[in-house]
Amino acid sequence: MNFWDTHCHLYEEYYENIEKVIEESKLFGVTNFIVSGCDAKSNAEVLSILSRFSFCYGVLGIHPEEVLQYESKDLELLEKSLNNKKILGIGEIGLDYHYTKENKEEQKQLFEQQLKLAERYHLPVVIHSRDATEDTIEILKNYSVRGVIHSFSGSLEVAKTYIEMGYKLGINGVITFKNCKLKEILPEIFPYIILETDSPYLTPHPFRGTQNHPKYIYNIAEFIAKEMQISLSQVEKVTNDNIFEVFDKIE
Repeated sequence: MNFWDTHCHLYEEYYENIEKVIEESKLFGVTNFIVSGCDAKSNAEVLSILSRFSFCYGVLGIHPEEVLQYESKDLELLEKSLNNKKILGIGEIGLDYHYTKENKEEQKQLFEQQLKLAERYHLPVVIHSRDATEDTIEILKNYSVRGVIHSFSGSLEVAKTYIEMGYKLGINGVITFKNCKLKEILPEIFPYIILETDSPYLTPHPFRGTQNHPKYIYNIAEFIAKEMQISLSQVEKVTNDNIFEVFDKIE
């Protein structure tokens, strides 16, 4: 098996030994990793990780929850780092109205600034959208970009909208949760998915309650294979083909 974890946060604040995390993942056929930045500190850490591990790639971005903390220099540094051949895209970026809607306009402005960068540098984006589907779609329609809808958990109607816009759907441990409705639409969306863990968050069943780990990509893939009644190798092929289509800087 040659699976990718296309969205993980392998930061030192979560994992004492990143090298050990990677080696354990390889034992489960998870051989490549896309580490996602969220703010200035984590973006710098992503760049450090990429210099240490040949099988790690990255995306850089300012998360919507950082909208009141980030500085303009953070975006300038992000832009300067986009020529790094191992930076595959801009993310995770987007909108998050879950905790507050009072900063909606500031979030939209930050989102659009980063979408403009993606458009200018012809890079894919990794989109975080929480309780903000309508605004996310309306903004994305204004930009000639492609990418991934991170941690997708919406309806078939929303999935079709994103797919028609050229986006792939990031599927993680959420699909293994008992009450997750993604299972019901899996046959329709399967050709457009990629695999991710969002480690250290969203640990799949039966490991919920513990820290998530990139090695659990194997469990997510296995769950999908059983639901679809197909082989693991078929899951590997479809998801990897989608990854290479989106992240075309991968060598």
